Amino acid sequence: MYLILFDCDGTLIDSQDTIVSGMEAAFSAVGLAPPPRAACLGIVGLSLEVAIDRLVGDAERHLVQEMADAYRASKVAERKAGGGQDPLYPGARAAIEALNARDDVLLGVATGKAYRGVEHMVEVHGLHDRFVTVQTADRAPSKPHPGMILQAMEETGARPENTVMIGDTSYDMAMAKNAGVAGIGVSWGYHARPLLTQAGAAAILDEFADLVPELGRRFGWHAEEVA
Repeated sequence: MYLILFDCDGTLIDSQDTIVSGMEAAFSAVGLAPPPRAACLGIVGLSLEVAIDRLVGDAERHLVQEMADAYRASKVAERKAGGGQDPLYPGARAAIEALNARDDVLLGVATGKAYRGVEHMVEVHGLHDRFVTVQTADRAPSKPHPGMILQAMEETGARPENTVMIGDTSYDMAMAKNAGVAGIGVSWGYHARPLLTQAGAAAILDEFADLVPELGRRFGWHAEEVA
């Protein structure tokens, strides 16, 4: 069995506006000026407390938990109001469905989101029963610690050589390397191609249509199987 793990933010869904607005709420809650948009997107992929800790200075580090709580509260309120419906990237659904149709492939998620954030994504986009393992920042150490991938392999019985992590940040690629699995980067997310390469990406995709063929080459699937 092959285990294909997806990051969420910047890989499956374009959530940059949601993340930036959440950081604005977090910083405003403690009377601090929000960081620039580029800085907010640079920490995407890390668990929330770790991400905020990276953005604040030493003098405000004691405010991290309060800020994280404010971020989460803003997202809960946003979803209750019908917002927070971040779009899938072009081709994401087709790639998920193509892989899900294979009897020898298991799909999973490994993300800096909280578990309820993944549940929201699944509900919004009708991806029920697609992911057999879901690893989140509130159930495992933050990337680039390998915990999420190791837990996913343990849950599914997949071997490292048959496991791939798909992500848009250097944190995803470093997590894959730390777990002893291949990391495949995507160029449409929040970290630039050189960062993905430096972090150990085995390949970098420019569109979702390239994913299944790339996996076919990696795993030796026959041409008719990846068409």
